[in-house]
Amino acid sequence: MARLKDIAAFLDERLEIAKYRSDASNNGLQFEAGPEVRKALFAVDASYALFSTAADLDADFLFVHHGISWGGSLKRICSLDAKRVSMLAANSISLYGAHLPLDANPEIGHNILLAKMMRLEDPRPFGEYDSYRIGFQGILPKETTVGELAKLLDRTLLSEGPYHIYGDANRKIMRTAVISGGGAFPEVFGELYSEGIDCLVTGEMTHEAFHYASEAGVAVIAMGHYRSETPGVDAVMREVSEHFDVETEFIDLPTGM
Repeated sequence: MARLKDIAAFLDERLEIAKYRSDASNNGLQFEAGPEVRKALFAVDASYALFSTAADLDADFLFVHHGISWGGSLKRICSLDAKRVSMLAANSISLYGAHLPLDANPEIGHNILLAKMMRLEDPRPFGEYDSYRIGFQGILPKETTVGELAKLLDRTLLSEGPYHIYGDANRKIMRTAVISGGGAFPEVFGELYSEGIDCLVTGEMTHEAFHYASEAGVAVIAMGHYRSETPGVDAVMREVSEHFDVETEFIDLPTGM
């Protein structure tokens, strides 16, 4: 058993929550229930399905990448928001969310962990989003094809699901960048082009980014928004388990997207 305030303080410091004040997500403890934590669950997305699962498993703490409080949201707790919050309150479940802090963390963030899965050499911060560099770029240990790199990630990622390749799967690549989730935003392709990067690994591709990728000569591997954002959640779970006497479990609720 551990105190909620101790776990929250640990996460605030470990993920440098205060650094990301302009993030759309209201990072940190988003719903406070009981003062103690016995069982903590870790997942990518806050949802009624997750909250219901937590209640069934008698958990009293949830850590998620995508929380329920964004910008000025929840000024009025009605409709679906009320349904979600009521489930947390009725079952005394606290909720902690970390968005950009978990993308960008240089040790336990999604992107550095994806870079390590690819064995990128000398990974450096890359990809500016909301004034923060949240991704990483580096050089693969040996020349490989886009398709081979996608298969490596497919075998390594925690959750199963489809992936998509945009560009020639047989193209040989060396310089690669990674930005999890919706990392294929149009602005990033100018940076990819200027840095001479061959391939972008991300979560999902967008229609508006398709031509930018083609014009920049960059292949894109879209591993799925959900799948690409499981590594950091799993890493946070392991650290909480090491530092606190609480039961922990990863809850896999894939969206297929």
